[in-house]
Amino acid sequence: MRVATTEDVPEIRELIDGSVRGLQAGDYSAAQIDGALATVFTVDSQLIADGTYFVAVAESGELAGCGGWSFRKTLYGGDHQIEKIAPKRLDPAVDAAKVRAIFVHPKFARMGLGSLILTAAEDAAVEQGFARLEMGSTLTGVALYALKGYREVGRVLAPVGGEETIEVVRMVKEV
Repeated sequence: MRVATTEDVPEIRELIDGSVRGLQAGDYSAAQIDGALATVFTVDSQLIADGTYFVAVAESGELAGCGGWSFRKTLYGGDHQIEKIAPKRLDPAVDAAKVRAIFVHPKFARMGLGSLILTAAEDAAVEQGFARLEMGSTLTGVALYALKGYREVGRVLAPVGGEETIEVVRMVKEV
């Protein structure tokens, strides 16, 4: 694993597309997936600029997974989301760091890579003084995050274009 760079963006986009289409089809419709890939499941260049987004590279050199965390207020989404992005910096003494945009390519799924990326994000946030973490999980990710100590605190419908929305599960963890 390493910190993502702007040069990784085209391959991150491909990875996200493959992950969402391959792993989330059981939880979201084709229209929801298409809309989400155009809006909320997009690269968040702020995470890359902040140095808080990681890529996992397979032995072959291809990206196998990606994900990270943020010290900013935005809970989920990317550069093309419909909802307003909240770039305000969080205060580790009172706010929760945001775990963001963890995706694993289907051919690397169920091998512990999502857990590895999650641990790297959590560890980095704790290093920066955060004692609480929160995320906006896809329906597909809820079981994994629950196993890792996150608890559900609410659900929202995120607009993804047209009349489509996707259900996002807000989850939190004390560290």
